[in-house]
Amino acid sequence: MTLYKKGYKGEVVKQIQKALHLYPDGIFGILTEEAVKEFQKDNGLTVDGIVGPKTLAYLIPFRLKKSKRYINELIVHCSATPEGQNYTVDDIRKWHISQGWSDIGYHYVIHLDGTIHNGRDVDLVGAHCNKNGHNQHSIGICYVGGVENKKGIPIPFQKAKDTRTEQQKEALLSLLVTLKKFYPQAQIWGHRDFDSGKECPSFNARNEYRRV
Repeated sequence: MTLYKKGYKGEVVKQIQKALHLYPDGIFGILTEEAVKEFQKDNGLTVDGIVGPKTLAYLIPFRLKKSKRYINELIVHCSATPEGQNYTVDDIRKWHISQGWSDIGYHYVIHLDGTIHNGRDVDLVGAHCNKNGHNQHSIGICYVGGVENKKGIPIPFQKAKDTRTEQQKEALLSLLVTLKKFYPQAQIWGHRDFDSGKECPSFNARNEYRRV
């Protein structure tokens, strides 16, 4: 489990700084450490200046909306796009609408730079895991990428690959920690856990996040 502390850098540090109303330079320095300690003190947390899962869950939830639906599954997906190609939530929304859907099927999309974007409203049932009614009580989370990007090979024939950038890994973990705070009964799965014909999200999410 990642612990964010002095000397750490990255997208999640920026999110922490924004939540603390600090300038988001992405560098966990003395000012960030002191602000974390003050936040921990005000919220009855262990005051150590380190942002672990519990402090992170208190800090970041204010950026997200809790669904009115009963949620017992957090399902991780990939966009099945080539490694390094920076598609956006709007691109995916256009693809899904062109297929006759009312909106993008996922509730959250994580870009290559680790930024988290809202997709379909979390109060609405998603369209991301149709097997056995898993859409009904789940949140769908998608990171951009998930397949190789080898020259000369058409996209349909590119192999599945865990293409997550370090920023995406940090953001996905942060998002899942926050959602578990909202929905403590929810279990984390990968799309492939419900559909043996798919490799999405191109890594074993169930195993990686078993302790979240």
